[in-house]
Order: sequence, then structure tokens, then C-alpha cells
Amino acid sequence: MAKRLSGSYDRSLIEGPLRSAVWKLAWPTIVVNVIGGFQGLIDNVLVGHFVGYKGNAAISISWQIFIFVIVFISSTFIGMSVLVSRFVGADDPDKVNRVVYQAFLTAMFLSFVVLGPVGYLLSPFLLGFVSASPDVIKEALPFLRISFAFSGGMLIFFMLGGALRAAGDARTPMVLGVVTTLLNILFNVILIKGLGPIPAFGTKGAAMGTAIAFGLVAVYSLWRLWHGGWVVEFPRHHGLRPDWDIILQLFKFGLPAGFQGIAMNLGGIFMARFIGHTEHGAEAQAAFGIAYSQLFSFITWTSQALLGASATVAGQNLGAHNPQRANDAVHAAARIGLYGAAAVGVFFLVIPRQLFAAFGMTDATVLDIGAQLLRILGVSGLFITVALTYTGGLQGTGDTKSPMWISIISQIIIPIGICFTLQQIGTLQPIHIWVAILIGHMTRCTLSVIRFNQGEWRKITVRVGKDDRAAAAL
Repeated sequence: MAKRLSGSYDRSLIEGPLRSAVWKLAWPTIVVNVIGGFQGLIDNVLVGHFVGYKGNAAISISWQIFIFVIVFISSTFIGMSVLVSRFVGADDPDKVNRVVYQAFLTAMFLSFVVLGPVGYLLSPFLLGFVSASPDVIKEALPFLRISFAFSGGMLIFFMLGGALRAAGDARTPMVLGVVTTLLNILFNVILIKGLGPIPAFGTKGAAMGTAIAFGLVAVYSLWRLWHGGWVVEFPRHHGLRPDWDIILQLFKFGLPAGFQGIAMNLGGIFMARFIGHTEHGAEAQAAFGIAYSQLFSFITWTSQALLGASATVAGQNLGAHNPQRANDAVHAAARIGLYGAAAVGVFFLVIPRQLFAAFGMTDATVLDIGAQLLRILGVSGLFITVALTYTGGLQGTGDTKSPMWISIISQIIIPIGICFTLQQIGTLQPIHIWVAILIGHMTRCTLSVIRFNQGEWRKITVRVGKDDRAAAAL
């Protein structure tokens, strides 16, 4: 296959106006996140009406566990994005495509050999660990097992989206994301409540619809990667075997991000466990599932998109030997994130009960606890959006270790320490858990900004190939 001509990548990311460059990458991802989030909203509304709040609690707890595991498995995608953005900045498509293919091989092995079978077998233990009630476990177990067993399609989707965005193409992942979400909504509406001869599967139907939708899009994506036409594709002249030098680079940059993801989700699992041990634990878990996993997503949708945008722009500019532009891009992304978080936070502060009512929540205890949480999250969103954009800047330039340690401190040590202490003295209430989450977000924001501004990321180098002595570095 001929070497791609110089200029096929979007060079405006390293040459054009910074705010436009960041927004060009961020807005398609926001669209995908918003539409995907509405799919989650629809799932919870359907489950809330046809199963009840215990079904909502089951989905919330199951996703906390599933994401905890899958984030580590997909950590190679962070390493892939670091390498892809750097080599795109250096205008080296051969290395870009080799990295993408090796990331695919690694992720598929981990998915089908590790995640699927082990996750399926350990699902009962994991649900017991978070102290879910027997009624919630009954709904959550089949949902979680289906999610683990059929995770391959989701991993391919995440891998492809990360590779395309790191290469500067955020619109193709948007189109694929919209198609996946529409299919997901269609299948879930049918499978959750039933249609004609198709029975109502309830909570389990939400997992089934997700697996089918991601699986169909994954098959199409692999076909396109093999036949070409996208800004990234599978290489054909380097063979199909694993390249251990590239794989080691993927883990070098990806594993710290994987441990960071574990830290964040481990914190979420422990929070769910603490919530389960409070008075009205099931009601509090349902409120947490809607407020944190669904409504707070209106802030994290934008923040996660800006994380990816700042990572790509910073990584490409570092690869193009322009570290000051990389620095400025992250600051620009943080400002955009603050505007969005403030706008959403107003609704959390003013109409929290009305937002819960949209999910079919009528239980007075759930509404009281949920309104408390939403008001705190309205403030917390300002800190988490800044933290995520600076995390993107660190990860995109190759510093994946600092966000890992920051997450361990802010998502585990501080909030869990607060909750554990209050639990031991017998005074732990849901409001204390919500405040602990806020303090954790404030800490993560402060440490992320400080670490990025120290500028150590400017010295990081990357390479691919044992014979490549000229690293893509400054």
C-alpha cells in the first residue's frame, strides 16, 4: 500500500486558531455523548416504569462494576491515542496504522480471553461486594453477565473512536456513535418492554440491546478498517502478527491510564457500597444512579469530549515540535468546559426534583436524597470539567502516570477515607457521601492544574519500531 500523501491529515489542529481546533474535535464527541446519554436516559425511564427503582439501581450498580473492569482492559486505547496523535503530528501514517492494528489485536485478546469468561464467573461476587440488596442483585446479575460476555463490540467501537479522534477525525466517530445509539434505543425499546411475539426482558433487555447494537457497528468498522477509506486503517505490508515492540509502547503509556480508570471506578464501587449501608440504602442507590450516572453526564459529556480534544491537539502539536501551542490548547479547552458546566449546574440547583420526576421517580425518600445530591453536583461539575481537560492535556502528551496518582488520591484516599471514618463512628448519611465526592473533585482539579503547569510533559518521547532511533519527540 502506498504511503499516504502529506497533507491528508487535518493540519489545522497544529496550524489554525486554537479555540477552533479544540472545538472542531470536541463538538462531534459532545453530540455522540449527548445522544448516547439520551439512550441511557431512555433505558432508565423504561426500566423505571416497567421494573421500578430497583431496576434502575441494578443498572447503576452493574455499570459501575462493568466500567471498572472494561476501563482497564481498554487502557491500551489511551496508549494508542498517545502514539497516534504524536505520529500524526509528525505526519507519519505508516506508524499510525501499525499502532492502530496492534491496539486492536491486544484489546481483542484481553476481551475474549480475559474479560468475557472471568467477568461472567465473578459477577455474583462483584454484586455482593457492593452490598446490593437481593432484589437488586436479581435484576443486576443477568445484565452484568451479558455485558461482560458480549463486550467485544463495545471495545472495537471505543478503539476506533479513539484512533480516529487522535488522528484528527472526530466526525466519523460521531456518525458511528449516532448509528449505534439509534440501534441501541430501537433494540432496547423492543427488548425491555416487549413487542408482539418478543417477550419483555426487563432490565436484562437493556444489556441485550446494547450488545447487539455495538456488535453490528463493530462488524462494519472492521470491514472499513481492512478495506480503507478512513484516516486510519489496518496496514497490509507489515503482516498480521503481533508486534511486541509496539504492544510494549501501548502498555507503557496505557497501563497508568488503566490504573487511573480503576482508581476512579473503584472509588465509585466503594461509594456504592457505602451508600448501600446507609439508612434507605436502596433508595439512595437509585438516586445515585440517576443523579450521578445519568444527569451529571450532562456535564461529563462535554468534559470528556474536551479531554479527548485537548489530548489530541496537545499530542499532535508536541509531535509537530510546538509545545507552547500544546500548552495553550489545554487552557482553551478548560475555559470552554467551565462555561458548559456552569450552564448545566444551574438546572441542578433550581429544579432537582423535576429532573428526577422525568425518570418516573415518585418515591418521596428517593426525591429528597436525589435533590440533595444534584445540588452538590451542580457545584462539583465546575471542578470536574477543569480536572478532565487538564487530564487530557497530560495524557495526550504522554504523561499518563500523573493522572493515575492524582486519581488515587482524589477518588480513593480522600472520599473513601471520609466515608470510612464517618461510618466507623456511626454517623454516615447520604449527604456525607455526596460532600466527600465534592471534596474529591476539588482535589483532582487542583492537583491536575498544578501538575500540567509544571511542564514536565514537554520532555516525554515516544517511538515505534526497534530500528527507529529517531523518536517522535522534541
